[in-house]
Formats: sequence, C-alpha cells, structure tokens
Amino acid sequence: MKKHIKYLGAFIFIVAFAVESNAQSRKYISNFDFFQSYYNPALTGYEGSTVRGFVRNQWSGVEGAPKTYFLSTELDFGELAGESDPALMGKNAVSVNLLHDTYGAFRETELTLGYASRIRLSETHNLRLGAGLNYQYIRLDGNALTTEEQNDPTLGQYIGQFSNMNVVDFNLGIALTHANYYFSYGIHRVNGGKITSGDEFMDAYPASSIFQAGYRSAVSENIAVILNGMYITQKNQDDNIEFNFKALLMDRLWLGVGHRIDYATNAQIGILTKRLRIGYLYEFPNATSYNLPGNTHEFTAVFNLFRDNVRTESQEVVMW
Repeated sequence: MKKHIKYLGAFIFIVAFAVESNAQSRKYISNFDFFQSYYNPALTGYEGSTVRGFVRNQWSGVEGAPKTYFLSTELDFGELAGESDPALMGKNAVSVNLLHDTYGAFRETELTLGYASRIRLSETHNLRLGAGLNYQYIRLDGNALTTEEQNDPTLGQYIGQFSNMNVVDFNLGIALTHANYYFSYGIHRVNGGKITSGDEFMDAYPASSIFQAGYRSAVSENIAVILNGMYITQKNQDDNIEFNFKALLMDRLWLGVGHRIDYATNAQIGILTKRLRIGYLYEFPNATSYNLPGNTHEFTAVFNLFRDNVRTESQEVVMW
C-alpha cells in the first residue's frame, strides 16, 4: 500500500511540474506583506530603508520541489537626507531585488531594479507611483526533465542538454499610503515577456495584475493587530487570493495565521529587536487542494538601516 501511495505521489508531482513548465512558475511568498515592493514598485521605501530576505522550502522532503531565495535592498532618499519625517517629506526611493528559484529541471534568477516617487496629498497620505526593470535568467537541465516534460513538443527537444533563456520586461505600480493602511495596484511583466534571447523553451510570460491592501492599528499599549490581503490574476492561471493576520505583542513578539484560498494555511511566529525583524512560517496544504502532502517552511528577515523598531507615537505600529 505504501508503495502505491509513493508512486501516486510521484505521478502527481510530475503532472504538477509539467503544468508549471508550460504555464510558468508562480512565485509564492506566504509573508507577502514583508515584501510589498517586490509585487509593486510603488511601495518601494514604504517602511524606509531596509535590507530584506527570505528562504522558502516548499513541499519539503520531495526531490525537485520548489526552493526560493530572495534578497533586496530599499533606500529612501528622505532618510538619506536626514528628513525629520521621511515617510511624508521624502519624495523618492529605489530598490534592488534578487530572487533565485529552483523547481524540477528549472533554475530561475530574477533581478529587478525599482523606483518610486511620492506625491504628498495631505498631512497623512501619499500617492506613490513606481516602475521596475526586470531581468530573468532561466536555465533548463535537460537531464532532469520528467517523463511528461520529455513528451512535450517544446521541452522534448532539449533532452540531455543544458539550455538558457533570458527575458527582459518591466513592472508598474500605484499606491495610496497612510501610516496605518494602504491600497495598491501593480502590473508585472507589462510587455508579456516578449523581449527574449537564447533558447525559447518557455512560452512568453503573460502580464499579471496584483492588488494589495493592508491595515494596522494599536489595540492597547502592548498589543497591535495587522491585516494584509493580496489578489493576483493572470491569464491561463487560477486567481490567487491570500490573507495574513498578525498580533504584535509588546513590540517584540508577533504571532500570526495566513490563508491562501483553495491552497494552503500557515502559522507564523517572529521577534523584533532594535533594528531586526526575524520570522518563521509553517505552511500546510488544504486537504482539497490536491497539492503534495509535504509542508512548507519559510524564514524571513528585515533589517532597518536607519530607523529603530520603536514607537514615536502611542498609536504607531512598527511593522507590517
């Protein structure tokens, strides 16, 4: 019986990767609210100048399962200039995002340069506009193709060899931000990934629309609540809707839960120090999602370059 279950799991995994290879791999980040600027360049510098990173091991224990590594740096020119309130007075911010993703026979390295400009609408609100230049390097190991992929008319011609593909595109975004809430809309791959070079073993990337929103509030002196949501829609893929809810205790410890509709649920825990935010997330698939039974582990870290994780006002919340 165990042998049959093993073969069934392997078959499901092969089919899943065959579908992903043709429709492109969607990058899941369960702590998406910590990496807002990756999804929308307009949110670059929303939390000031930071260095951010995460490691995600999906379907742990399954050979060839997705593994993702991410590192970014955001610089707020208002903070660099020493503005007393850079969140409102600063006008420009830039970012560098580097993501490396492996799944099955594919290795992807993605570099995005982002820029955001802010327009002050009132004493508490900003309108942010952003743009990002995106470069992807995709490597295919033809020796690691599954049986389904080998029978694919496009991928099958690369059996037994290494192939490389380069894609250049750009992202756009707009956001309305406040200290306690934000609404944003971004577009990834505006040109549909049509600028390519090298071997063309993948279809062009269709553009994806990304909606994000969040709200945070101090409930008492020692407790704050934080809610974030994201909706992604893209041609030839199912819509993605997910939420995160966190409770921040004494500005030092947070506990949270998250849910990706029809896909997975997660539990979160993290700590804050003077400048550093470290978190761990454990994600497990829903029984009806038809995903592999392996669980997902995600480790995140955010380091503030210039500001401390300390309140300047009684109602301020120091993280998203």
